[in-house]
Amino acid sequence: MTATAATIHDIKSMKLAREGQLRAEWAAREMAVLRSIGERFAKDKPLQGVRIAGCLHITAETANLVLALQAGGADIRMCASNPLSTQDDIAAYLVSIGIPTFAIKGEDGATYKKHLLSALDFKPHLTMDDGADLVALLHGEKKDLLPTVIGGMEETTTGIIRLRALAAEGKLKFPIIAVNDSDTKHMFDNRYGTGQSTLDGIVRATNMLITGKTVVTIGYGWCGRGFASRAKGMGAHTVVCEVNPVRALEAVMDGHTVMPMSQAATVGDIFVTVTGGMHAIGADHFESMKDGAVVANSGHFNVEIDIKSLEKMSESKRRVRPFVDEYALENGRKVFLLGEGRLINLAAAEGHPPSVMDMSFANQALGAEYIMENHKKLKPGVHRLPEELDREIARLKLASMGMKFDTLTDAQAKYLASWESGTV
Repeated sequence: MTATAATIHDIKSMKLAREGQLRAEWAAREMAVLRSIGERFAKDKPLQGVRIAGCLHITAETANLVLALQAGGADIRMCASNPLSTQDDIAAYLVSIGIPTFAIKGEDGATYKKHLLSALDFKPHLTMDDGADLVALLHGEKKDLLPTVIGGMEETTTGIIRLRALAAEGKLKFPIIAVNDSDTKHMFDNRYGTGQSTLDGIVRATNMLITGKTVVTIGYGWCGRGFASRAKGMGAHTVVCEVNPVRALEAVMDGHTVMPMSQAATVGDIFVTVTGGMHAIGADHFESMKDGAVVANSGHFNVEIDIKSLEKMSESKRRVRPFVDEYALENGRKVFLLGEGRLINLAAAEGHPPSVMDMSFANQALGAEYIMENHKKLKPGVHRLPEELDREIARLKLASMGMKFDTLTDAQAKYLASWESGTV
C-alpha cells in the first residue's frame, strides 16, 4: 500500500520519509527472524482483514514489525507509547507506506492522549501495547469499543503489571499475550538490549566517561542485571539497590556492591532506575547526592523518579545539553536529570539494537497470529505465548546466526520422561 492524501496522520514532517526508509532497511539487516515470519505471512495471510491498533515506540525496528503484520493482511494504525521515544523519520516512513501514524517526538501529554484515541478510532480487533495505555483506555473512557476487540499483546514488564492488576480485579475483558514473559523476549531484550542501549543513551546525552564512575542501578530484574553488568564491563564501580533479598543476593554474587538507596545516594555519580515502580529516587535521595550527580530512568514510565519533588527543592532549572536538565538545589549542589526522566535509551539514543528487537517483535507477530487462531478458547486474562513458539523463535535466531544445537535421542527423551530409571 502507498500513502495517499487520505492516509490520516499526525507526524512532524513527511519530508523525513526517505530517511526513515533507509533507517528501517538498515535495521532489517539484523532482523532475520521477523523477516522470515513476514515472508510466511505474505503467503498465508493469517491476519487478513484484522484491524490492529499499535501503541509502541515508533522506531526502525517497529517499522519492520509493521511491515510483517502488513504482509500478513492486517490493517494497522500506530501511535507512540512514550512522548520522547518517537523517531520522526520512521513515523513519516510508516505514513508513506499507508500506515496511519500518530506520533511526534516530544509531544505533550494532551497530544499523546489524542494520538492514543486516534489509534483506537477505527475499532481494532487486536491491540499491541508497550505499557498498556491502549488497554487502559479501552477499559476506561472507550468501553464502547470493547465489543469489537478480540485480544491483544503487551510488550513490557510495566504493562503486564498493569494488566495483571486489571485481571485480578476481574475487569480485563479480553485475552492478552504477555510478550514480555517469553524467554526470547525478557532474557534478551531486557538484559542485552536494555543493558547496551541505556548506556548508549547516557553517553550520548552526557559524553561522560563511564570508567571509574560509581554507577548505581536501582532494581535488579532482567533490565537491571543487563545494565549493571555492562556498566561494570566498562570499568564502573557498580552499586545495586534492591527490595527483593533474593535479587540483592544475586547482585552480590554477580560482583556488585549492594546497599540501601539512602546510602547509595551519597556515593553515586550516575543513577539509573529500572524498577517498574514509583519514586525509586525521591526527595531525601536528591538531598544527599553529590554535586554533579547524573540521574536517568530506563523503566517504562517516568514516575520512577520523583521529579515533582526535585523541582520543588530546586532554586533553578536550565537545559545545559540536549536531554540534560540542570537542577540547582537549595543546598548549593546540582543534579542533572536526563531525558526528562523518561526512557533514556529511547529519549537520547535509538533504543535496543535491531538484532534484539528481532526476537521481541517476532513474539508480537506470532502472538497476533496465535490469538486469531485461538481466541475462541482463550479466556479474558494474561496469557503466555506457548513454549513451542518461543523455542521456534530461538531456533530461527540460531539459524540466522549460522549456529546449530543438539537434539535429544529417542532414548534420552524417554529417560527424561520416565520415572523407572534411578540409582538401581
